Amino acid sequence: MAGFGHTTRKHPRSRGRTRSRTGPDRASLGIIGLICAIVGFFALRIVLGPAAVVCGWLAMGRRWTGTQSVPALVAVVLGAIDTLLAVVWLVSAAGPFAGGAF
Repeated sequence: MAGFGHTTRKHPRSRGRTRSRTGPDRASLGIIGLICAIVGFFALRIVLGPAAVVCGWLAMGRRWTGTQSVPALVAVVLGAIDTLLAVVWLVSAAGPFAGGAF
């Protein structure tokens, strides 16, 4: 029986095991990044490519080592490819003969 000031649970969890439950978890970020990367090949490449890289990087825990989820790694790689293709497309569209002056 608990008396005055004596509870049955003094220390419910250690500080290291508790985590914030306010943001999306890593698995969700990996899946969101993967979806952004796949859709980025077809539409809004310059926006969805970097978004996929950021979501994948955050889902991997902002490091390359350790246990990684496959969707997060695929999101980073495909997002980087999306971004690279978007930059190449923008540079080629703004080339020297794009204005039609010649």
